[in-house]
Amino acid sequence: MNKRIFSIVLLLLALVMPQSAAASSSSEDGKVDLKGIIFHHLGDGYGWEVPFSHTRRIPLPVIVKAENGSWHCFSSNKLVELVNETDANGHEHEVAHNIIYKADDGTNFMIAPHASANKNKVVEVTPLTADEEAMVLAKADSISKADGIELAEVIVDGYSNDHGHFYKEYRPFDMSITKNVLAIFISVIVVFFMIMSVARWHKRNGMKAPRKGLGFIELVIDFIYKGVIRATLGDKAPKFAPYLLTAFFFILVMNLLGLIVIFPGGANLTGNIAVTLSLALLTFIVTNVLGTKHYWKEIFWPEVPMFLKCPLPIMQVIEIFGIFTKPAALCVRLFANMMGGHMIVITLVSLIFIFASFGYVAAGGTTVVSLLFSVFMLVLDVLVSFIQAYVFTMLSTMFISMAQIGDHHAEHEHE
Repeated sequence: MNKRIFSIVLLLLALVMPQSAAASSSSEDGKVDLKGIIFHHLGDGYGWEVPFSHTRRIPLPVIVKAENGSWHCFSSNKLVELVNETDANGHEHEVAHNIIYKADDGTNFMIAPHASANKNKVVEVTPLTADEEAMVLAKADSISKADGIELAEVIVDGYSNDHGHFYKEYRPFDMSITKNVLAIFISVIVVFFMIMSVARWHKRNGMKAPRKGLGFIELVIDFIYKGVIRATLGDKAPKFAPYLLTAFFFILVMNLLGLIVIFPGGANLTGNIAVTLSLALLTFIVTNVLGTKHYWKEIFWPEVPMFLKCPLPIMQVIEIFGIFTKPAALCVRLFANMMGGHMIVITLVSLIFIFASFGYVAAGGTTVVSLLFSVFMLVLDVLVSFIQAYVFTMLSTMFISMAQIGDHHAEHEHE
């Protein structure tokens, strides 16, 4: 019975998805912008995508400081207008166009178009005078002829090119609650709720083991603490366990939420280099600020032959370089692995959109194959989510241990 239901679902998806794909993902010339689809779903934005819609967004607050110093807060819906258009294949579908929002004090804001140095970011725009517009158009026209591109695609520094209409552009100080920012807040709330639920259980029931979901959370905590943190740091494990366990669950929750296609999931946090860099910097700070005197002595005056550290500080340079390569490895490892997994899944799904124009037979067959591979990759990504959170925690524990182990050497030498 279950097999029949599964087959029916796949058949329905094979029939329906190609049509919706063709209607929603074709460009004006009927071609699918695969690169645009991938980076749109992997990137940040001023709204949260609504399921089964490529245009509608859950609005988020835009908070910016204008060039004149005034602060503005408004909904991201004010920057987008939805219109119905017909593509080259005769399909009518809804399209989102960026529009200019005029604040009460006369300041104009818009989401910078693709032909801008600040594309997809909120910018303050000012209409050009006739002389300024003539000058910019002449410059854009020369760039267009020299590079062999259309006028609407020319990027002129300091200006937004909105389909051939130019505006003077200023990038304001942006404190907006974007999709990634909101996803971080959601991840923090989920982690806080998970840990506090286990703590509340033990406060009420003593050392009695919890069951079901709370039992699984406690099992994971016990596994990470005993298998990684205490096994590596020994007696100093309680000092660093709060940070390391928080980092593990925070990364794990971000990874798993990124695999969910509907709100509150869908944000590609660990595939964002800024997020992984921030996490790596936290480990860098904990490692070096709480490092022992012996740790710093081994960096600036290591126990090596004198000619390797004086008069030329060869070993000192190598050791200082190593301080920064460790967090860099943490950052790039997590970013590359999670970004790669998301890109593979989206690419497989995008094959459905590409083959939609080849007819129902090719589109239906491609849909089934792509969905099967996508499901396989999503299941694999669940495993990768655990592994990457575990590896980040394990490496962070090792780096912290390397900055603490000097105390043990000093104690043994004293004895």
